[in-house]
Amino acid sequence: ANSGGPMQWAFPQRRLRQIASMVTASEGASTPSSCTHFTLHSGDSMPSVGLGLWKIPKEDCANTAYEAVKAGYRCFDEACDYGNEHECGDGLRRAIREGLVARKDLFVTSKLWNTYHRKEHVRAACRRSLEDFGLDYFDLYLIHFPISLKFVPFDTRYPPEWSHDPNSDRPSMVEDPVPMQETWEALEELVAEGLVRNIGVCNVGTTMLRDILSYAKIKPAVLQVELHPYNSQQKLVRFCGEKGIAVTGFSNLGAISYVELGGATAHDSCLEEPAVRKIAAAHGRSAAQVVLRWAVQRGTAIVPKTTKTTRLRENLALFDFELAPEEMEAIDVLNKDRRFNDPGVFCEGGFNTFFPIYE
Repeated sequence: ANSGGPMQWAFPQRRLRQIASMVTASEGASTPSSCTHFTLHSGDSMPSVGLGLWKIPKEDCANTAYEAVKAGYRCFDEACDYGNEHECGDGLRRAIREGLVARKDLFVTSKLWNTYHRKEHVRAACRRSLEDFGLDYFDLYLIHFPISLKFVPFDTRYPPEWSHDPNSDRPSMVEDPVPMQETWEALEELVAEGLVRNIGVCNVGTTMLRDILSYAKIKPAVLQVELHPYNSQQKLVRFCGEKGIAVTGFSNLGAISYVELGGATAHDSCLEEPAVRKIAAAHGRSAAQVVLRWAVQRGTAIVPKTTKTTRLRENLALFDFELAPEEMEAIDVLNKDRRFNDPGVFCEGGFNTFFPIYE
């Protein structure tokens, strides 16, 4: 009996990890044993490995997208806030013109920014991104954050970024509370109009997903969240699997992208973990390939970023080896629930606004 202190669970931790890492795609999203694609609710196929374009400099973006197509990439993860959609579109259109790929074989994702959550702004925001890309439709359109900010007109500033007035004496975010249902229903209208084929959300947990599922006429096809060995979110991944929602992880290698932003140090890298290094040596692979293989093998999609042609190919070369169950578990246990991308931290430090979303 519980004597009043914390309940002592007898459930074996190893079994808990095994259960939490299972993805049972019973209602739409499926993960073939080869881990190469997901089938979404719409019937569309989404590659499990894509190229992330966050922080890719404008001057490099067009060529990076083009070289990625040449390397075999068909999935491209973009967003209004990245500020390089036009350049990515240039690279993709070049690849299409040269006959390297057809539009129908690409899977292009963009994201609705925080300042466009009101229903009257959603369509215009989507069309602006489409125009920048030079495309007629997106394969996937995601709500970037569960954060709704005061509208910033295109001719005032685009992308609008986080601070409402970056030139003020104390730049800060200005919240404009919008119900998620209003934004979601506006996304559903984009599907009806043919501007997007699939819709989803980023950076939310099970509570918000349950809320959306309660009123959605079109279920979320994809959830995109921060996933890496230090933040594996096993219960969230399992929940999405049971609801037929495909999961894409960003920041797949953990701390690397955040060192230059001051959000991590080189010592925070999961690539230096002895377990990861040992597995990499056993398979004759890089530590990064092992971590990326762990991610797709557990049933999640990934969007690692790089501008280097050799890394583009390396990050895609994940399907000619497999991790043993004990190797998967050795990486599973590295979890620390460590987020590097947390608005509850960086919004206060960077934009003078305390804005937690995960607590």
